[in-house]
Amino acid sequence: MGGGVITAALAAGLVDEITVHQVPVLLGGGRRLFQELPAHVRLSLVKAVPAPGVTHLHYRLER
Repeated sequence: MGGGVITAALAAGLVDEITVHQVPVLLGGGRRLFQELPAHVRLSLVKAVPAPGVTHLHYRLER
């Protein structure tokens, strides 16, 4: 559900920044973070904050 909302917002040009909280767990399958994107999205890493069990990644969209 959340991936559909962010995909629609990206397609509409409404997103400036994205924060992803990455948990290092390998699964055999699962849900995609984003749906099919309308175009290639270039990101620039602003900040990466490691914490126990998670890494917080803050990206800015390049225009």
